Amino acid sequence: MRLKVIALLAAATLVAACSTNEEEAVATNDTGSTQAAQPAPPPPPPAPSGPAEGSIEQFMQVAGDRVFFAYDSSELSAQAQSTLDAQASWLAAFPAVTITIEGHADERGTDDYNLALSARRAAAARDYLIARGISAGRIETLPLGESRPVATGSNEASWAQNRRSVTVLTAGYNS
Repeated sequence: MRLKVIALLAAATLVAACSTNEEEAVATNDTGSTQAAQPAPPPPPPAPSGPAEGSIEQFMQVAGDRVFFAYDSSELSAQAQSTLDAQASWLAAFPAVTITIEGHADERGTDDYNLALSARRAAAARDYLIARGISAGRIETLPLGESRPVATGSNEASWAQNRRSVTVLTAGYNS
């Protein structure tokens, strides 16, 4: 038993003697001389979280790309104005970005009427952004009438989703 204790103590002493701390560590270079080991470099900074600055994803997160309209109207609601205010702020921060504002209508009404209504909706959004300091030269409008519905049902919920303008970033953004 006593021999086992002595062997155990000897092994522990041997392990402790072989270990070194960072201050005692030495390295041998190519010339055979010894020098103190360099501390490990700091870890790289964490990858940025969230969308890239000036990207479509950031625009969508910060401002959103669409505003909605009442039936047979191109008047901007308070909620639409709030969305356009956020878009104007984002666009002001990224002056190289150009946009196209698509105007849309629901399926009710004639094709010609809906095309004219969607043009008025796109123009209302454009004019609001211009009034908030965004250069007219950065904004195009594209009336699409009822040709690109996002909801295909023939009911009020679907029609409400289709009465919209959509701001599309066309150039100058980070991908």
